[in-house]
Amino acid sequence: MHVAIIMDGNGRWATERGLPRSAGHVEGAKAVRKVVEVAASSQVDTLTIYAFSAANWARPSSEVAALMRLFGQYLFTETRAASNNPFAST
Repeated sequence: MHVAIIMDGNGRWATERGLPRSAGHVEGAKAVRKVVEVAASSQVDTLTIYAFSAANWARPSSEVAALMRLFGQYLFTETRAASNNPFAST
């Protein structure tokens, strides 16, 4: 089974709660981790997550930079965690 997710609304979620938009992006990243864990334990063979579109480059440069840092951080830590998982398939 292939599941695809389009992430949208993290910044709005944070703004509605009086938080900086970057806080919404952090919460979105946490949600991705949960989705990946559930997908790994389910019958999901392929998981596609769309997290940044071409239109997102028009956001303020500080927000784009924060998103890129977040992507880099999570790719590093999550890839490392996955490679240390003795139950991960090879």
